[in-house]
Amino acid sequence: MPHDPAPTTNDETRTPVHSPAAGGNPTLVEVTRGTMVESRHRAAFAVADTDGRIVLSAGDFEKPVYPRSAIKPLQALPLLESGAADAYALGNAEIALACASHSGEPRHVETVLAWLARIGCAVADLECGSHLPGNDAALQALLRDRRPATAAHNNCSGKHTGFLTLTRHLGIDAKGYIAYQHPVQQRILGVLETMTGLDLGAAPRGIDGCGIPVIAIPLGNLALAFARLADPRDQPAARQAACERVCTAMAAEPFMVAGTERYCTRVMAATGGAALIKTGAEGVYCGSLPNLGLGIALKVDDGAGRAAEVLMGYLLQRLGILDESHAELLTQPVYNRAGARVGEVRPVADFPA
Repeated sequence: MPHDPAPTTNDETRTPVHSPAAGGNPTLVEVTRGTMVESRHRAAFAVADTDGRIVLSAGDFEKPVYPRSAIKPLQALPLLESGAADAYALGNAEIALACASHSGEPRHVETVLAWLARIGCAVADLECGSHLPGNDAALQALLRDRRPATAAHNNCSGKHTGFLTLTRHLGIDAKGYIAYQHPVQQRILGVLETMTGLDLGAAPRGIDGCGIPVIAIPLGNLALAFARLADPRDQPAARQAACERVCTAMAAEPFMVAGTERYCTRVMAATGGAALIKTGAEGVYCGSLPNLGLGIALKVDDGAGRAAEVLMGYLLQRLGILDESHAELLTQPVYNRAGARVGEVRPVADFPA
């Protein structure tokens, strides 16, 4: 069960970390500048097996959170188990892109455009909206060429192209596919319910950044869902095959899941697919560990992505997936404007798990 860290006395670069108020999440990540801790991040996490046993945790992992884009690998499952992926001869690159929050780099955008053409759709059919690429080089190239960003540059365009593919395969109206009542979103809701073991009909609901419904789910149940993605033996045959193909695609095409120098891509490439991780907005991260049959879900209270990455790295180290040879994935440097390293983002010294 989760518990709060006791106050400790640390060395000169680590100040005491005090327990939060009763019911609050513990401080798990700190940010240093020089010899002082400048900022701290509270968070919660759960690591679960396929039976729903919590094998590692801290904080309130039973509180529902919006998982945001961290559950894209789960949202991609209907694309596969429906037969749509086979009908349109999708390969690992497209399947990984369906799970992606990509950086809008040329390969991402070109793959989306070719995929849309294959299913008889166009960029105008995407209902995710547009934004500029997250990758600096891709952004600079777009601005230099005076080309506007389109919905294909949206980090969710692969997921949305997967939704359109499903509508084509099922022969249903694609318009409004982002609506909660649309058959595509209802299929996804069904997948989320069976994978998390929850009835989500009355769960808190909002609208994600790309327009689709976002459903609140406790971290413990999200960890269960990602354990089942890693080891789907208790699922129907079609779901088992879909989970295996998602895992295979993410391991084979880590670049498509995120992009150049992105944490998801770096970890999956460094571990050879032993850790299949996916970031979400507002400090959420989820991951499947196929070799261990475990799932991870975490949420940083203040929504900081930097803390979520460091926390994920720490958990992967605790579980034997990363080690000291992956030092660049375990902490993050803090630089000043001249490029000098002046601090770091790291787990707290008295980590409570």
